[in-house]
Amino acid sequence: MRTQVAIIGGGPAGLLLSQLLDASGIANVVLELRSRDYVLGRIRAGVIEHGSAQVLRSVGLGERMDREGFVHEGVFLSTDRRCFRIDFQRLVGRSVMVYGQTEVQKDLFDARDRSNGAVIDEADDVQLHDVDTDHPYVTYRRGSSPTERLDCEYIAGCDGSHGVSRSAFPAGVQRTYERLYPFGWLGILSETPPVSHELIYAQHERGFALCSMRNPMLSRYYLQCTLDDAPEAWSDQRFWDELRRRIPAEAADTLVTGPSIEKSITPLRSFVAEPMRCGRVFLAGDSAHLVPPTGAKGLNLAVSDVVYLSRALAEHYHERSDAGLDTYSATALARVWKAVRFSWWMTTLLHQFPDEGGFSQRIQETELDYLSASDAAQTAMAENYVGLPY
Repeated sequence: MRTQVAIIGGGPAGLLLSQLLDASGIANVVLELRSRDYVLGRIRAGVIEHGSAQVLRSVGLGERMDREGFVHEGVFLSTDRRCFRIDFQRLVGRSVMVYGQTEVQKDLFDARDRSNGAVIDEADDVQLHDVDTDHPYVTYRRGSSPTERLDCEYIAGCDGSHGVSRSAFPAGVQRTYERLYPFGWLGILSETPPVSHELIYAQHERGFALCSMRNPMLSRYYLQCTLDDAPEAWSDQRFWDELRRRIPAEAADTLVTGPSIEKSITPLRSFVAEPMRCGRVFLAGDSAHLVPPTGAKGLNLAVSDVVYLSRALAEHYHERSDAGLDTYSATALARVWKAVRFSWWMTTLLHQFPDEGGFSQRIQETELDYLSASDAAQTAMAENYVGLPY
């Protein structure tokens, strides 16, 4: 089989790239390790930047999002002493959309099916070959069938942090930067009405908490926890009791609780690999970078990466120019690092760091006090949260 672009990974990054390339008349094939049911079963964040929402609408993926998603014009921040709101619409004239990544994934699968897009699920033992030549190719197997070969002109590695694409870079080509945080997030999903119409980020001496939602009867809540914690150590009652302690009193008083339908712990990590290109391989999304979920940037960075890459490939095929491909890594990384910085800032501002003592707590309180009273500080936060321009 032959195509112009082989896309490794059928998550949001890979399928959105496929949709964007298809809109530009560029042939592509997506190879996904897992089954469709497995991919659709992954629970992920759901805050979509203003620019990301515009991208989804531009390729016919906005109808259900606009009908079922929540437009959020601000967020709440709280400390032991006060709760205040960052008004995105007033400060920067833009908003975000709360719409689960699982729903984005469903919309992408539906769109690729409508276009008869080539998406090969359960492609095992994927290997990249001759990536530093003009004729790269990919091999893979399906079940017990013989190895198959996909010839292509370019390869897009959208297969996440544990995928094979980044490992195809020769030793010494890439440099990585990493920050491991000494805590995780314990998250639950419950079929209960959200406690607030907008997200609540709570800084508390017992640890961070976040109140989020998926729809009017599906809520997502998080608590900072230790890395050696286990979900089974937290009964639903223990979780709800601890959440009430950490969020504003008025929210705690109106919190509706119920049985959890999903419970998991996510370690927090910042990671960047650069460059994002080697020969004919281009990385996008989690295969090149990870951010803590505090700043809601993971999915949105995947969107901006594939927008840059799709534009560069369209320029190559339609204008016979490689300028976009040559600058793809630098262009994408400039935006990535700004999001990494913002996610680090949000994480540092709101979490308790072991062994840092009272000084760290007082700095956090002072920073939040300044943020609550300064339009300039709030504007900077709002600008980053709703998404920097492409």
